[in-house]
Amino acid sequence: MMKPILTAAASTTCLLVLIVNYPFAACAFTVTVPSTSASSSLSSRLYSSSNQQQPSSSLDEETLRNEIAFRNEQVDNEEKYAVADGEGLYQAVYDAQQQAAGVVMEGGNNDETTITAANDSQDKQAAASAFNQPTEDASSTLSIPSAASASLHAKMKRLVKPRAYPLFLAEKAAEFAEAVLHDVLHGSKSMQQQQALKERIVILGSGWGAASFLKAIDTSLYDVTVISPRNHFVFTPMLAGASVGTVEYRSICEPIREINPQASYLEATATGINADAQTITCQAVVCEGNSCDINEFDVQYDRLVVTIGAQTNTFGIPGVREHCNFLKSVEDARRIRTAIVNCFERANLPGLTDDQRVRDLTFCVIGAGPTGIEFAAELRDFIEQDGPKYYPELLKYVRIKVIEATATILAPFEQSLQQEAIRQLQRPVNIRDPEIRMLLPEQFQLTELLLEASVKEVTSNIIYLKDGTSIPYGIAVWAAGNGPVALTLQVIDALGEDQALEQATARGRLAIDPWMRVIGGNGKVLAFGDCSCNTASQLPATAQVASQQGEYLAHVLNKKYDLSPALVDGLFPPPVKDAARTSITFSDRIANFALNNSGEFAKPFQFLNLGILAYTGGGSALAQVTPAPNAAPLTGTGAVGNAVWKGVYLSKQVSWRNRLLVMNDWTKRQLFGRDITRL
Repeated sequence: MMKPILTAAASTTCLLVLIVNYPFAACAFTVTVPSTSASSSLSSRLYSSSNQQQPSSSLDEETLRNEIAFRNEQVDNEEKYAVADGEGLYQAVYDAQQQAAGVVMEGGNNDETTITAANDSQDKQAAASAFNQPTEDASSTLSIPSAASASLHAKMKRLVKPRAYPLFLAEKAAEFAEAVLHDVLHGSKSMQQQQALKERIVILGSGWGAASFLKAIDTSLYDVTVISPRNHFVFTPMLAGASVGTVEYRSICEPIREINPQASYLEATATGINADAQTITCQAVVCEGNSCDINEFDVQYDRLVVTIGAQTNTFGIPGVREHCNFLKSVEDARRIRTAIVNCFERANLPGLTDDQRVRDLTFCVIGAGPTGIEFAAELRDFIEQDGPKYYPELLKYVRIKVIEATATILAPFEQSLQQEAIRQLQRPVNIRDPEIRMLLPEQFQLTELLLEASVKEVTSNIIYLKDGTSIPYGIAVWAAGNGPVALTLQVIDALGEDQALEQATARGRLAIDPWMRVIGGNGKVLAFGDCSCNTASQLPATAQVASQQGEYLAHVLNKKYDLSPALVDGLFPPPVKDAARTSITFSDRIANFALNNSGEFAKPFQFLNLGILAYTGGGSALAQVTPAPNAAPLTGTGAVGNAVWKGVYLSKQVSWRNRLLVMNDWTKRQLFGRDITRL
């Protein structure tokens, strides 16, 4: 049941929080198509003419694509880069923001010229990264040699502090109103005002951050090119449903070219970056008839936006990458959906023993965060709702085992919601047909939770736990932890010592400052999302964070702040206002007032926690919204939580096309069940 609403003011706050920061549910992005001559000019300036083809191959397109992807996934010593599941950091978000940069001025005077950070060398490093400058030895203080740099330092100290929450909400509301007015009144006009020579922005990736950035960036000011092996954005929170047929794959995908038709798109994989030459090396699969080759080429950039996300971290456990399924992409969901049907059809063959059927129909989910729990819930729904129709004689052999290394599930949620999720997962099986229900054993338990159970090794059909337990299985889905892709590590190496110094905290992610500028990149390399880490104020690695970061950075660029100002005695200033070109909006004025900022610098990014959701099966979901930092969360469970879950997921779809398709899938599933056809 929904907890009592605290006050009318709290309700209004929550509604504002939900509305303001769902950019994809706002107004449409209005564009006009550039002329052919403009496109030709862009191509001639942007792409290297020295394209290279790999030796001709008889392999098909899919095999070559997999070959490129495999090379980009290879990371040595994965366990070295293991970080906590980003979804589990929500409880610490506001604490981290309160300690943004962990910095205090000695003596408390804004004009002080000495900075210390909580008497701790790690905090000193965090402070330096917040200001995008090299870290000094922990045994010394950071001396500021001039009055100019002392003044700048004091201003930056004020800027990195979190803005007061009421003012921050007012700022976000003003941003939302400004975006609506801009699109309604000036959207088409601004796109027609093309500049003769525009700065070239190259975006790597097509995930949440890239889509949000692409939707908000003003292509009348910039030549924008997206490079990604995937030509679509995918609504990842619904991949669990797609993997069992609750929704179809295409319903939760949107073509990159549709999100912003003004931007160019290259279907390729970035494999290397030369920061000095400002070029990116890419590989693409090109086919002529049945003959396919790997084509390598270079792309130039003026400013690079790295938002390539993260891959699943196996923590170096033997057999995980070879034998487990992941749930990061449409391809993963399709593979799982096919494998589920394969398991049932294999178990239905004659001549098998009961133990063999139990093994084939044991579905193991490793990781009890939101991804793992939602997949287990969707799978349970499939078995309860469609299993009786397709496989009535096999239901008694089905087992779902959720394996979690810690003592709890759904770490981001408060304890009462965690217990509700456990209750939902372990509830008695709900099969309406009494004749089929009679086929089940008397004490039949469909879902089993194995807490404090660490995986030691995975083979083709057995999972070995560290306590000596062995679990025969049919399918294993690994949903535990994030790790870097190979390109992220290559960029870290290319950016030199300043970036390397941050890796004790960043751990295989690109260290950034509060303005999304990569440390050591001089403002020419920007990053956000799962591949990045603001070491002074870490945020959860979720779609919500990446989406807000992408929109924020697009607005900073649209307002023509200088992201690469000159150093002041070795101190790298925040993005600086251009008196002739930078436009200051009402929302900026609110932020400047909150930060005591004269408007000289761009406001830093601040995350607005919109709450968290998780589907727990059987038409039940969890919803948790925190109306303000340190305030008691508003929670919903059961049917109320499910209504919130569906409403939010529909509103966050990229387009009305996606919303209608998802609603159609839900209706179709309710009327006809899930489709188990294998194509």
